Amino acid sequence: MIDIHSHILPNVDDGSKSVEITLELLRMSAEQGVDTIAATPHFYAWETEPEKFLSRRQKAYDEVMALWEPGFPEIIPGAEVYYFEGISQSENLERLYLDKRKVLLLEMPFGQRWTDRMISDIYSLNRRPDTRVLLAHIERYLDQQKKDIWEDLRAHDVLMQCNATFFLDRKTRKKAIKMVQNREVDLIGSDCHSVEHRPPLCGQAAEAIRSALGEEPLQRMDKIGRQLLSDFREENA
Repeated sequence: MIDIHSHILPNVDDGSKSVEITLELLRMSAEQGVDTIAATPHFYAWETEPEKFLSRRQKAYDEVMALWEPGFPEIIPGAEVYYFEGISQSENLERLYLDKRKVLLLEMPFGQRWTDRMISDIYSLNRRPDTRVLLAHIERYLDQQKKDIWEDLRAHDVLMQCNATFFLDRKTRKKAIKMVQNREVDLIGSDCHSVEHRPPLCGQAAEAIRSALGEEPLQRMDKIGRQLLSDFREENA
């Protein structure tokens, strides 16, 4: 199972605060059946330069890998990039991609209606060669945007990610299962930050999907994730 969205790297953002916490998050994820986890710390263009962010991320990644154990999930470094004006014109944005050249995990503004310019930026990004836009935790925005925007985004081959908690909260579980059934969710992420606060729950989410819909939706999402990450594995073989 792939966890496509997490904050497991220590002391990079508001996620893990130590290597020890990171190792425990990896153990918990492995116990749930996760074999691959994307480490996607927050990137805010107005707070830091890409070079500083990447240096900090690499230091944290190296620190974790020095203590990585067989049986832990494979860690794919990336970023959760918050939308900024003109992002589609940004040079060297691929350095923040999930595998350095293909998947951009994009966090959109919360609590507001997205403008036509924002939507246009998403489409422009997704038209770049070797680029796939993956919108982070779309369940947060469902009630804030026009209903037809989701169909338009999917028509433009924009990928959708939902958090594991969407499938576990009794208030949202029915909606989450229906979206998976309608193929409106491409990938699941834990968006985990710590052991106690926002822990990894991909295994529980998978079980909720399996109980309602069987194995096929999980197999479909797993295939999407592994195709997206295949280039990274080839480079690092």
